[in-house]
Amino acid sequence: MTPVPNQYKGRMTDMNDSEISQDDPWDQHEKSEGLTRLAPRRTAMRLLARVLNRLIQKGRLTVIDSFGDTWHFGPKGGRPVSIRVVDAGLPARLLLNPSLALGEGYMDGAFRIESGSLRDLVSICMSNLDALDALPANRLRDWMDAFQNRKLHHNPISRSRANVAHHYDLSTELYDLFLDADRQYSCAYFATGQETLDGAQTLKKKHLAAKLVMQPGLEVLDIGSGWGGLALELAKQHRARVTGLSLSGEQITAAQDRAKQEGLSDQVSFELRDYRQEQGQYDRVVSVGMFEHVGPSGFDSFFTTLQRVLKPDGVALVHAIGTKAAKGGSDPWIRKYIFPGGYIPPLSQTLAAAERAGLWVTDVEILRLHYAETLRHWSERFAVEREAARDLYDERFCRMWEFYLAVCEMAFRHGNLMVFQIQLAKSRDAVPLTRDYIAKAEAS
Repeated sequence: MTPVPNQYKGRMTDMNDSEISQDDPWDQHEKSEGLTRLAPRRTAMRLLARVLNRLIQKGRLTVIDSFGDTWHFGPKGGRPVSIRVVDAGLPARLLLNPSLALGEGYMDGAFRIESGSLRDLVSICMSNLDALDALPANRLRDWMDAFQNRKLHHNPISRSRANVAHHYDLSTELYDLFLDADRQYSCAYFATGQETLDGAQTLKKKHLAAKLVMQPGLEVLDIGSGWGGLALELAKQHRARVTGLSLSGEQITAAQDRAKQEGLSDQVSFELRDYRQEQGQYDRVVSVGMFEHVGPSGFDSFFTTLQRVLKPDGVALVHAIGTKAAKGGSDPWIRKYIFPGGYIPPLSQTLAAAERAGLWVTDVEILRLHYAETLRHWSERFAVEREAARDLYDERFCRMWEFYLAVCEMAFRHGNLMVFQIQLAKSRDAVPLTRDYIAKAEAS
């Protein structure tokens, strides 16, 4: 059994069954009198019920509280979800910080899903996100996040290394349980929506290569190269010489081993190095799923680095998660447990930084539901291999990972998240006049 990293350790609440009371009408809860109304935990549940009654306009949620009372929220119809609160302190925590408390509540067994699934529950939450964001506690939290923005999302090299290790230096065996055969840990490309995960990830790599306008013999820099799948694909299919950069020792070791096994060590190298330390010159630069770890204070450095390492006729491509909201940020639970230092930027903020670096923005594409489908595949695969994941780590870790995949999927399906692909160049004529070349390259 793999030791559970300290950042994921915690406790599981005792989940003994309790009797379910008969449904009480809303007005009966409103008229409850006596000392129980003054009890802090009962008061918190009543306050939470008031909030949920206003918030949930889509979906049907039933909550059986820790005192045995049953509450219904949302219109009838659709797939209902029922949860039982085990920890009487959960309602108060949900009022103070909904996202963090919901995730930790699931991890620690503070509530149990009695009908429906975790994905169904998170779907209801994300479908009513606009109303949730209007809560005073959320507005206060957003204000505090904005005040601490530089501290929360500032990622110098030393902090970047620690942030990467937190997530990407987990056992490769874990990722093999749910990723495709090529270990593509980023948004796949579903041309029709009917593709398998492996097929969609293959299409993603072809789509990226087409936008890079690949030709034989090019020097390519892959910033955030992961387990090396894209770099090796560019080397095999386009005879490129590729340098892959990562701050994850686990990924670098796996990528180097794979390059050696495939006889490509002379053509592809993988280096444990921060992109800001890169001194080479390249015909192409690609970065997939890494820009989300930069943070707004590092945007200028990121795009200045691209401008510096690109040859005069070079082309760069940035594939990253973004938000349609006017301001970027990060979710408290995701920030604490999954991606410390992560920051989801709006497209406007990203393009402004690229422009300040003197780069031409030669193409932009928005992928809306592609990542939702990717995450659905990952969730389904993880569910099948859950016992193996539990053997690697423990039950709490599995619950954390389930929540991570579910909340991210629903953020793309119902929230503000999307993926953007930005093609950049030093010269305005570095790419063809129209976008026809992309489809032609993909078809070849």
